[in-house]
Amino acid sequence: MQKAIACLICCLILIPISTGCASTSGTSQDGALPSKALLFSATGWYRHPEIPAINGYLVRQGGAHGVDIHVSETAVDLEKRLKNYDVLILNNTNTLDKVFNEKQRKVIEDWYKAGGGIVALHAVLVRQDGWPWLQELGGCDFDSDSERLPAKVIVDPDAVDHPTVRGFGEAFTYTADWTNHTKTVTGLEGVQVLLRVDESTYDPVRDHFDQKGGKAMGEDHPVAWTRVIDGGRFFYTELGHDVASLDTPFGRQHLIEAIRWANQD
Repeated sequence: MQKAIACLICCLILIPISTGCASTSGTSQDGALPSKALLFSATGWYRHPEIPAINGYLVRQGGAHGVDIHVSETAVDLEKRLKNYDVLILNNTNTLDKVFNEKQRKVIEDWYKAGGGIVALHAVLVRQDGWPWLQELGGCDFDSDSERLPAKVIVDPDAVDHPTVRGFGEAFTYTADWTNHTKTVTGLEGVQVLLRVDESTYDPVRDHFDQKGGKAMGEDHPVAWTRVIDGGRFFYTELGHDVASLDTPFGRQHLIEAIRWANQD
């Protein structure tokens, strides 16, 4: 009897048990999510107070969708470990020339050109003039922004079937703080604009920047786009100032599908 029980226990130990959590909404039915993503959140200038909370939120969302997300704020750590990851997520990482030295920036550039995927949130395109490669990849830099306000968001007609925006119609209302960039990315090589914000539906320049000469972008104000160029994939979204801008049905789909997209060949 004891031998039979021991045999049964042994068999149970050897049976693989799946611990992954299946998503109930907002995920693609084709292709596999990346097994690993490196989330980097060090900043060289202003640090968004919610960066730690966003890190935790992204890790939990990754776990719920089968993505193993590791967090780092150390340049040397990223330099040594990046080769082991499918996707690099940049969480509000402004002024990165103050974070990475020239050798470390080259590691990231080479990794990207070898097929890496970058997902950039919110303030990543802020003060990157010290790293021309990243600024040119993103296609613009920061001019000013708005208060956290609801605004009409318009899906580009050519992007309605893109997994990061699919299923939300031609336009919808969304609440975030909206960044004004130094120029539009529309028409740049390899760029597909996903979303634009309608500036007539909110005040695009808050008082702080209005007093400093901040400028709205006008009719062509992209707020999310992809770029496929030089061997890699780049995704940018203005969402991510805080957890509230991400933790919605649209935000969750937008984020997870961006990570999935960035890992495609």
